Amino acid sequence: MLQVAPSTYYAAKSRAPSLRSRTDEATTEKIHTVHADNYGVYGVRKVHAELDRQGHRVARCTVHRLMKRAGLRGITRGKSPRTTVPGPAPDTRPDLVERSFSADAPNRLWVADITYIRTFAGWVCAAFVIDVFSRRVVGWQVSKSLRAGPALDALEMAVWNRAHVGRRIDGLVHHSDRGVQYLAVRYTQRLAEAGAVASVGTTGDSCDNALAEAFHSLFKAELVRNRGPWRNLDHLEIAVAEYVDWFNHRRLHGEIGLVPPSEFEDSFYGQRVGSTEGEALVPSLQ
Repeated sequence: MLQVAPSTYYAAKSRAPSLRSRTDEATTEKIHTVHADNYGVYGVRKVHAELDRQGHRVARCTVHRLMKRAGLRGITRGKSPRTTVPGPAPDTRPDLVERSFSADAPNRLWVADITYIRTFAGWVCAAFVIDVFSRRVVGWQVSKSLRAGPALDALEMAVWNRAHVGRRIDGLVHHSDRGVQYLAVRYTQRLAEAGAVASVGTTGDSCDNALAEAFHSLFKAELVRNRGPWRNLDHLEIAVAEYVDWFNHRRLHGEIGLVPPSEFEDSFYGQRVGSTEGEALVPSLQ
């Protein structure tokens, strides 16, 4: 056994913490805060990005080391079962997207889909409409109904959300699967009234609505499984409202440069204003 002089032992115990240990302690506290404030779902990349946004400059490898030491990790997404119920009538609407989920501006392409969540009081349907450009949830609804109502309500919210801030959506492509909710007469009529063009993917093929499926995968991992189980519709509805607000305004999205969807849209419109004043900051969208 290694012999240590008593004076050496007591000197080590009384020595002030090193600069590195004090820095690690402060950084770990900030990491815990960022992780907790974001549903506990952020991994190293997003924790590091959020610290940087807050002005706390630290190496990514340090974030990795400290998160590992603290037992913090990002959420893992699972595979959700496909839940589309094809409409009974023939659907002649074209596929205008063909698995190319990209847009050069807001309100050029929306995707819509429905997923289902089990609660103690029974199944609940959640319908979402997402803007492909920014990945922003522009409309949503949760309901016990499994028919067209929730999908139509989500569409109405999306149309209103854009209209009340003066954003036009005429010419928009609205893409969905061939589920019975999106084949309903009321739904197709509302799209036409809004000036949107309907597009649909292949029946039962999730790849043809992959961006909506990807959102549902996040939603299930970050909220449904992460914060469940759920008592009833009211319990879930409040949680979905809070989640969508976080997703749109605070969650860092990797596909748009690790910024929140609302910030990404604000930046786009800010650049458009700048370009109209003589600075060609963005390419023509014509």
